[in-house]
Amino acid sequence: MRGLHPLTRGGATRIVKGMNSSRRQFLARTAAGAAVIAGGSVSTGLVRPLAAVGATPLTALTKVTVIDVATGRRDRHQTVLISGDRIIGVGRHLPVPRGAVELDLAGKFVIPGLSDMHVHSLGDERVSPPLYLANGITTVREMAGNNPALYDWRDRIEAGTLLGPRMVVASNIIDGDPTLWDQNLIQVIVVDDEPSARAAVRRVKAEGADFVKVYSRLSPTSYAAILDEARRNGVTVHGHGPDQLTSKQVSNAGQRSIEHIHSLGLAVSTREAEVRRMLLDITVTSGDYNSWFRQLHPIEWIAAHTFSRARAADVFGTLRRNRTRVTPTLTMHTVLDQPDHAALDPALAKYLSEDAVFAYDYALNTLYKANRPAEEIARQRQMWAWRQRFVGELFAHDVPILAGTDTGTPYSVPGFALHDELEHLVDAGATPRQALYAATVEPARFLGLRADLGSVEPRKIADLVVLDADPLTDIRNTRRIHSVITRGRVISPTARQRMLAEVEAAVKEPPTAATIAASGCC
Repeated sequence: MRGLHPLTRGGATRIVKGMNSSRRQFLARTAAGAAVIAGGSVSTGLVRPLAAVGATPLTALTKVTVIDVATGRRDRHQTVLISGDRIIGVGRHLPVPRGAVELDLAGKFVIPGLSDMHVHSLGDERVSPPLYLANGITTVREMAGNNPALYDWRDRIEAGTLLGPRMVVASNIIDGDPTLWDQNLIQVIVVDDEPSARAAVRRVKAEGADFVKVYSRLSPTSYAAILDEARRNGVTVHGHGPDQLTSKQVSNAGQRSIEHIHSLGLAVSTREAEVRRMLLDITVTSGDYNSWFRQLHPIEWIAAHTFSRARAADVFGTLRRNRTRVTPTLTMHTVLDQPDHAALDPALAKYLSEDAVFAYDYALNTLYKANRPAEEIARQRQMWAWRQRFVGELFAHDVPILAGTDTGTPYSVPGFALHDELEHLVDAGATPRQALYAATVEPARFLGLRADLGSVEPRKIADLVVLDADPLTDIRNTRRIHSVITRGRVISPTARQRMLAEVEAAVKEPPTAATIAASGCC
């Protein structure tokens, strides 16, 4: 769900004349929306000091079981030596150097830091960044750079002046004309020909984007121009599979990842030609996301009941050979497929502001539950079951998978949502090791950081999670976090609880222009 993010890149935004009252009320209801209506800018909040984390020159994690996610091997009674931000030694009963801080972790399990590869952060910098780290997430891929604060967070985290996960941040969404999104809710770069598409790529690179984010309504001409211009400018392209292109065309064109399952599901139907004609017949007016979503449902329903193993072998084989990653975002799909059954976990409600919850309610009711025919409502649980089977087929065909949540979808909570996603992947047919691989090893490879991340080895960056129980036995054990280490900084159990308490306090504060409303990306 690429949802409610009423922020501007340049500060002032003019509210379009004739905007309906419910949209205006929503914008006014949220703090960020109030800043937009007032023509103000959104601040980046306060600098979070790192001193509270307690970085030490040399740390020894002793008596731990180190999990090799790539192989599933468990190495017991290990010592992990950390100097600065790097692991300098891993071995059985390694001697602890004099002066090192020794952490006796008998009975604990160490895994690489987790990655959530599809997020849309919410709240100011006192909310999402600490929630990610408290949940063992040391790397995130931010899937829409609609707010310049995100680039600021990324740079300050890298500089060590803000505590948070490593951030890789997308461009503004680049979509076709008409775009699916109301520009009063989210700023989209709309392109309708080759020159405008190339200009958009140059613009987002100059603005600081780490990669280009493409969307559903791009024309083949604009899409080809974006891919070519991105190659010329040394940036990669991630995002949706555009409606007018097949999944094989997207993969062969060089798009690095395909987000969600919408386009892929249509590519493996025995009635592919028919469903593609139906897809091309979809008509939308600018900003009418709900209409597109409603028209897509009956097409997906046909595809869900006409799965072709031969087509899957062909399409999935292309993705595998091209190393085109798929980010299933089952956490998002379970809500969109079953909106009548979506609810906020009461235990996690304390980490969301009143405005964030309001934005989630607004998104669910306006974008997904509105205008549904009775047959669609009756099909909810069947669509979700098909979605899970489909992801199982992706794993069975060895398609490279990235674990991502689409945090920003109702009612996901930053950080906690990744553990939901890991469970969904296992429920879909992945082993716990495969699910962990999708959140550790594969993201490191995808981001070109394999030399630094993804395993517990000497010379790797010390991004680690210490767990109270074995996640290879039960994936739910990733929730049983004892401590987190980010770039060599140890977040102890006490410090972790303090971080969570500070988030709980921050979201209760009165709304200000520093608050970023909920956002997502379907």
